[in-house]
Amino acid sequence: MLHRKIYQLRCEGKEVWIFLRDQQRWLERATILEIEGDLVTLRYETDEEDEVCSWEEMVRLESIGSVMQRLAAVPRGDVELMIADDCPETEQLNDHSEQEFNRESNSDS
Repeated sequence: MLHRKIYQLRCEGKEVWIFLRDQQRWLERATILEIEGDLVTLRYETDEEDEVCSWEEMVRLESIGSVMQRLAAVPRGDVELMIADDCPETEQLNDHSEQEFNRESNSDS
């Protein structure tokens, strides 16, 4: 099952956080480049003292303990969020959902 999920994440090309059980460390913001048998090729960057290093590493599938994916990020503080005028309809917030929420909360009282 993990093999299929890692394959799916590779196809999507999204960044992932991977925990390596045998080394007890996280690879942050890694990209899954290739899966060949039980070997997974990953690319990630580290921020050393005065330079950014790019790494490509091959790990065995059995050494992967966890895979996480960031779903969203929102800035903290008083920041005005940018809103796209051409946002897909499925992602738009509309008055209908607010009215439905208000109706449900009023019926609970």
